[in-house]
Amino acid sequence: MKRRSWILALVVLGGAGWYLFRPELLFVNKRVDEGLAAASQGASAPMAVLRGQFHSVAHETMGTATVHELGGGSLVLRLTDFKTSNGPDVRVYLIAARDASDNATVTKSGYLELGKLKGNEGDQNYEIPAGTDLTKYHAVTIWCYRFNVNFATAPLTPAS
Repeated sequence: MKRRSWILALVVLGGAGWYLFRPELLFVNKRVDEGLAAASQGASAPMAVLRGQFHSVAHETMGTATVHELGGGSLVLRLTDFKTSNGPDVRVYLIAARDASDNATVTKSGYLELGKLKGNEGDQNYEIPAGTDLTKYHAVTIWCYRFNVNFATAPLTPAS
């Protein structure tokens, strides 16, 4: 009887550990290849207003983050040539800090979530909500929500 209880406990703990850590995601890459939406008729062509290169924090990450104005005040964050680790619940944040090389800077400075990371590789777009004050946000962070970990940050500067 005791042996069955131990086996059941191990199965339950193993299942909970798998659910929390999702180890299979370390071996699975999800590629996204979105194009930048073309401007509608009569609107100006998309224009890059902010840009930055990712630097790794907790996970090796590379690529460029660019904020584009699509016309009519519509803003999109575009990740290009992007590559990072996969994870169980990874999100894209605009953060109020100028840069973040740790976790605390992200949580203390304030952030705006743009959505779940669509893929850990490739080009992808994230709509920035209308009315967002870009003078308040200075960087993009790839954030693991489940473990409160900053994968990487791209400090943003005016695009030239």
